[in-house]
Amino acid sequence: MEKLRLPKHAPGLKIGLLGGSFDPPHRAHRAVTLFAMMRLGLDRVWWLVTPGNPLKDARRLAPLDERVAAARRLAAHPRIDVTALEAAIGTRFTCDTIAWLTRRFPAVRFVWIMGADNLAQFDRWRNWRAIAAQVPIAVVDRFGASLAATGATAAHALAAARIRESDARSLPYRRPPAWVYLHGIKSPLSSTAIRQQAPEGRRSAPEKPARAKAGGA
Repeated sequence: MEKLRLPKHAPGLKIGLLGGSFDPPHRAHRAVTLFAMMRLGLDRVWWLVTPGNPLKDARRLAPLDERVAAARRLAAHPRIDVTALEAAIGTRFTCDTIAWLTRRFPAVRFVWIMGADNLAQFDRWRNWRAIAAQVPIAVVDRFGASLAATGATAAHALAAARIRESDARSLPYRRPPAWVYLHGIKSPLSSTAIRQQAPEGRRSAPEKPARAKAGGA
């Protein structure tokens, strides 16, 4: 088990949580993070590098320490913290990770950040309704995922909890369930596509950063 080293936190801080395998990390991860940080007024964002996604085949994942190191090199920002928290506390599912964090740090204003592609399959996550009931959620638009996401089971089930994009900065202060759909990031980058295109044994992200544009609901 990994040694537990918690990133910076304090009562009242607004901290975004971006989970994923980061295999490999790429510039869209960073662009989404900075975009969410700006639109939601977050103080920090933690990248939660998972030991393995329960919905995906983890057998071909790069070693966790390599993914954490690569994510830290890419993040390169004083307000982005990269952590292997889930390996340290022994959780596999997002619902358990969030329950652990909110139980121990009830005064921290956590916000879960996900791409629109994840909202499209959110109803497949274990205890997804419990996740929505524990932390506010920010959904960031993804290339080609808008219709599938906004028409998905979870989006319909949580429709009454959706807030206007113009009210996004209030999200960290809202009592869950509460979520917002943020437009502006349309990067087609994905870790899966990068792995498929890279030669065997090499995993690297394109050098050109994802570009964000202003948008609204």
